[in-house]
Amino acid sequence: MSKNFEAQGIIHSIDETRSYGANGFTKREFVIKLTGDGEKPEYPNYVALELLKDKCALMDAYRVGEEVVVHFNLSGRLWAKPGNPEKCFTSLQAWRIERAGAEGSAPSAGGDYDQFAQTMPNYDDDVPF
Repeated sequence: MSKNFEAQGIIHSIDETRSYGANGFTKREFVIKLTGDGEKPEYPNYVALELLKDKCALMDAYRVGEEVVVHFNLSGRLWAKPGNPEKCFTSLQAWRIERAGAEGSAPSAGGDYDQFAQTMPNYDDDVPF
């Protein structure tokens, strides 16, 4: 099982969804220019990521120029053609995309409790039995 990673960046390009093979395997590639911690604008890093199968539609909600946080898995495979040296192919397979700075909108547990307590009527603690 591969480890989950995330990267923040500005969308540089978005490819169309492409189908491969007779079974209709789909893949969509996109490129981001990294902007997260430790990135230096004078030395930009561009990273190609891919979306597979039903995840291809995730990119429909985004446009070139938007800043996003991409959650992805790192995967790789070896390939060898007879008579040629072995090659390693590495893939960054995205599975979630969020707008940068869009933290979860769920309120804190403390805030929910305080609001609930304020709306509750003031009952006696004396039980009638």
